[in-house]
Amino acid sequence: MSHASLASLNAVRKRFGKITALDGLDLSVMQGELLALLGPNGAGKSTAISLLLGLQRPDEGSATLFGRDPQEVEARRRIGIMMQEVALSPVMRPREFLTQVASYYPTPYDVQAVIKRLGLEKVADRTYKDLSGGQKRQVQFAMAIVGRPELLFLDEPSVGLDTNARAALWQVVRDLIHEGCSIVLTTHYLEEAEALANRVAVVAHGRLVAGGSVDEIRAHVSRKTIQCRSSLPRAQMQSWPEVVDLSEESGRQSIVTRDAEAVLRRLLDADAGVRDIEVRRAGLAEAFTELTATAGESPEART
Repeated sequence: MSHASLASLNAVRKRFGKITALDGLDLSVMQGELLALLGPNGAGKSTAISLLLGLQRPDEGSATLFGRDPQEVEARRRIGIMMQEVALSPVMRPREFLTQVASYYPTPYDVQAVIKRLGLEKVADRTYKDLSGGQKRQVQFAMAIVGRPELLFLDEPSVGLDTNARAALWQVVRDLIHEGCSIVLTTHYLEEAEALANRVAVVAHGRLVAGGSVDEIRAHVSRKTIQCRSSLPRAQMQSWPEVVDLSEESGRQSIVTRDAEAVLRRLLDADAGVRDIEVRRAGLAEAFTELTATAGESPEART
């Protein structure tokens, strides 16, 4: 993978009145990667994307897009955008939208090829108002990629999609990365980020609190989960100082701990008949929860 930076925020601060949205944020998007930008509501993700797109200006620091000012036309013609909130003409048809968007780019994909790639053949000539919510999202995704962008911004792309449509979108995203497109993904589906991202940036209170591969983000969290079937009383296991949480379903215990080895020793010593033991490290969801919870309280609300 190339280490060239396509877009970056450098020591960016952005305020809206008394509200600090970004507080010295550094962020870069590298060539050939899918960067998942994660954070709780109000963390500053939307503001960061707006600065990278040139929709807003930083109060301090700098934003660049392909080494240029993000508001320059030459930089903007190299990106594709799929935002969560979209207002499109209800009487136009998907094929018309795609033809129009493709005309803005120097080397777009063939419109019919994009329609086929996303399985939109049956709806390509229907009016937009007659499409389901999921079909509208697929059309919006098609519009984002038809220009053959070098850098693609996807804001909650799979909201409203059913399981099959989401899987199909994920596959197209993987194919685009393979074809040389770089992608910035914001999503509340942490399994989406876990499945697709080369790199993750976690933002809280307008600051970057963690960055790295999915495995590196997981490594920030010391908790592990031990699943087993034990005859020990629940109260006994809960009394162990290493146990953070304990739940049980269908006779199978799930023990959350920061010291899995110590808990395993206790289990084996206290219950010779314990079975079906499985130790699982923290997933991205657990890491995200812990990182954002321990990032520190902000003195002001952020947007």
